[in-house]
Amino acid sequence: MEKLTTIREEALNKIASCKDMNELQSLRVLYLGKKGPIQEVMKSMKDLPKEERPAFGQQVNEVKSQLAQVIEDRKAVLEVEEMNKKIESEKIDITLDGQKPTLGNIHPLMLVQQEMEDLFIGLGYEIGEGPEVEQDLYNFERANIPKDHPARDMQDTFYINAEELMRTHTTAVQMRELEAGAKEQKLPIKVICPGKVYRRDDDDATHSHQFMQCEGLVVDKNITLSDLKGTLLFLAKKMFGENRTIRFRPSYFQFTEPSVEVDVSCHVCGGKGCPVCKGTGWIEILGAGMVHPNVLRMAGYDPDELSGFAFGIGIERVAMLKYGITDIRDFYTNDIRFLKTFNRFE
Repeated sequence: MEKLTTIREEALNKIASCKDMNELQSLRVLYLGKKGPIQEVMKSMKDLPKEERPAFGQQVNEVKSQLAQVIEDRKAVLEVEEMNKKIESEKIDITLDGQKPTLGNIHPLMLVQQEMEDLFIGLGYEIGEGPEVEQDLYNFERANIPKDHPARDMQDTFYINAEELMRTHTTAVQMRELEAGAKEQKLPIKVICPGKVYRRDDDDATHSHQFMQCEGLVVDKNITLSDLKGTLLFLAKKMFGENRTIRFRPSYFQFTEPSVEVDVSCHVCGGKGCPVCKGTGWIEILGAGMVHPNVLRMAGYDPDELSGFAFGIGIERVAMLKYGITDIRDFYTNDIRFLKTFNRFE
């Protein structure tokens, strides 16, 4: 009995000072297993008188039950301690900023295109779209440039076959809009046609074999050159500043008559003359004119009853002037540092 009491006290002390679950499991095996000191004491029960054996056996069972309960109690304590340690070690400081996801942003050319679309939608225009692989019929012939016409030499064209090509201007979309409008007897026609165009050109700081245009077309009764000028003045003020003004210079385009080149007063010097405008005070931005009677006639309209104006502006040209970009190739080299300059999310 004295030996059993010693084992019990020793076990209680070790269990109470146990630091982790592995150590506690070892103590369970030691004191409650088949090869521990309690079992050794049980072997000596055969040396006791028969009348003392029941009391001794009961005492041993009580010790084992007490130790089992103490081990379970200690296990519960250690589990809570280990959980608290884990929570502390894996604690997340929610007051710190998390990792910000890398977001893309709208390309500067699309920013300009969307701005122009918003302006003209506000004036009642529709957005016209057409294929980039275009028919010669719409790209040239309907635009008053028949086959073998010398003006085709001005358009260095990517031909796919004799009748299909990569469109050289979005005038082709205007021609499709005119044809569709004539079939439906739709008036007025007010449409802008933004999109990519392609020409065989050597890439440099101001030229590219692929670039973007936004062309506009209005057809109705009594459309005049003053309507065109008012529209383009509105565009220049909204895109380059309310203090801007424009001027017309005579020019020649196959699908307009009369035709004009349009300049805007320099946004850097305000028209006084500087290196940006080469001392003239003006910067060329687009070509325009009144729709040629042949173009209206081929689409199915009567040029004696109707008139219209058309204009075409390079989106890269506007973006370069608007944002002070000196090399058109910056738009296409996908330099993240350049593109992030236009990130509206930061």
